Amino acid sequence: MRLHPVDLKKIHINDAFWSKHVSLVKEVVIPYQWDAINDRIKDAEPSHSLMNFKIAAGLCEGEFYGAVFQDTDVAKWLEAVGFSLAAQKDEALERTADEVIDIIAKAQCEDGYLNTYFTIKEPGKRWSDLCEGHELYTAGHMMEAAVAYYLGTGKQKFLEVMVRFADLICDTFGVQEGKIHGYPGHQEVEIGLIKLYQVTGERRYLEQAKYFIDARGVGENYFLKELNRPGFSYIFPEFKDYEPIYSQSHLPVRGQRTAEGHAVRAMYMYSAMADLAEACEDETLMEACCTLWDNMTQKRMYITGSIGSSGILERFTTDYDLPNDCNYSESCASIGMAMFGQRMGNITGEAKYYDVVERALYNTVLAGIALDGKSFFYVNPLEVWPDNCIPRTSREHVKPVRQKWFGVACCPPNIARTLASLGQYIYGADQNSLYVNLFISNQTSVDLGGREISVQMQTRFPWDMSVDIACKGVPASGIRLAVRIPDYAGSFTVTKAGTQQPLAFSREKGYAVISLTEDAGLRIEMDAKARFVRSNPLVRADSGKVALVRGPIVYCLEEVDNGPNLAAVYVDSGTEIKEEKWDLMGEITGLTLSGKRISAKGWGDDELYGLHPVVWEDVKLKAVPYAYWNNRGTGEMIVWVKELLKA
Repeated sequence: MRLHPVDLKKIHINDAFWSKHVSLVKEVVIPYQWDAINDRIKDAEPSHSLMNFKIAAGLCEGEFYGAVFQDTDVAKWLEAVGFSLAAQKDEALERTADEVIDIIAKAQCEDGYLNTYFTIKEPGKRWSDLCEGHELYTAGHMMEAAVAYYLGTGKQKFLEVMVRFADLICDTFGVQEGKIHGYPGHQEVEIGLIKLYQVTGERRYLEQAKYFIDARGVGENYFLKELNRPGFSYIFPEFKDYEPIYSQSHLPVRGQRTAEGHAVRAMYMYSAMADLAEACEDETLMEACCTLWDNMTQKRMYITGSIGSSGILERFTTDYDLPNDCNYSESCASIGMAMFGQRMGNITGEAKYYDVVERALYNTVLAGIALDGKSFFYVNPLEVWPDNCIPRTSREHVKPVRQKWFGVACCPPNIARTLASLGQYIYGADQNSLYVNLFISNQTSVDLGGREISVQMQTRFPWDMSVDIACKGVPASGIRLAVRIPDYAGSFTVTKAGTQQPLAFSREKGYAVISLTEDAGLRIEMDAKARFVRSNPLVRADSGKVALVRGPIVYCLEEVDNGPNLAAVYVDSGTEIKEEKWDLMGEITGLTLSGKRISAKGWGDDELYGLHPVVWEDVKLKAVPYAYWNNRGTGEMIVWVKELLKA
């Protein structure tokens, strides 16, 4: 099975929950990030990324500034623009993007090479430090941006620039004599090459991506050879203690069984592996993808759909090691997991993959951006005490408030491109079937076997768990409508629109499959009341604690509602959870419940330890969606709350 997403140009999102976030990208985030890459944000870390391109193009004089991968700030901004223009034309924005593309084209070397760091700062060191240099990583993001812009506008200039660079990469790397037998230090070019193959039909790009995946971890480690070269100079001092597991080069990819190393690197590699498994009909590669997915989601993923539990090297650690207040949970990693999950869901037709995609999108990805679109989280902890987020400690990476920008700003434009392309996650289609993966109000038309089917979905999900779907243009020969049955749905019913008449469906791989032979409207109703969720007892950080969850939404307690020292708060899992309508960027469902707090009454300021009895206070607690925390001031936050246990 291979499902394909609906063309972004054909899908119009008009959703009570998501439209405000998608509109925010076009109206606020893209202009704000344009100012950021032009260094116009007051009191924010400078980007200098566009200036680097101008210098490389000979349009300005100056020195390179930023990280080796600074070019990707511009790339992901352009990709978000491409997705946005696919959904809605904007002549002024398109002109601005065209001007940027003109600069990029002028910065390209005669042989097709394109990278401002190595063009300006280290012109004699091309391809000499694949481990740290990020040349191929940067190329991959530029390729993705070029494809998105081509699909969004039909313009080929940027695509032609990246085709030239892709040709150079194909001529430079491989098993043939005279080529470099290396692979990317940070995976990403594989995804870019595959996307170029998909729009150009040039198979050498697919084969090059396959080479990079197949060569990784085979034989003598290429990165160790680089780093041990006499006179080698490190870009990143921490790489002096480099271990191949960090970049998933410790084993051949088909032999990897656990999610290891840098979480974003892993997600981009796994996404490319899934693409290649499908394109090349490679069962061994697909088996590895399934194994890695299961390990990650069953033993190494947070309840919020985030991954990467260590702030040191932004990496996975070991099974069930999921600390809440010092984890990394990078926004980019959750986006990468959604990318991987989308591919796996489209290849297998299994709903479990989109269960995780949904979890990541509604929680960690949205938490990464403020409600005004002008500040961002790079790191997404599940517990924050602002006082102990101190530099040069184990929590120095945790920011208690969103930041205007970052010196390493991979996350803000990554969030922008993800929200701008949200439509690609809603449906999957093949010759005769339409799969509904996410419940987002929209109108679209889908080609099923040469027949155009009009589809309209209406819902107030996730606050209301009913979904109306209408299909027009259904042929007498019939189509299959497959609707995901979420893993949290206590009940799931399908009825004919406007009636209580049940419609028969079969369950296939977590989807409710309804056969339609004529135009039809139907209503999906799910029971997904707020509930207490526990973790596996092997997750030591969460033992004896519960989390509040309603549908795909994970909730948290904030100091602004519940006072300080949230670590002293306890709840009885048998207590009633009340759902209330609140106004926070539009109407949301908030939760209230009774709890208890251990009081500090009787303790002196000079007493650190003592024999005082526990004094309980009754408290009324309010919980808000985790995605919206830290939009009402700085303060404590906690997802996992201690449970009042009874022996």
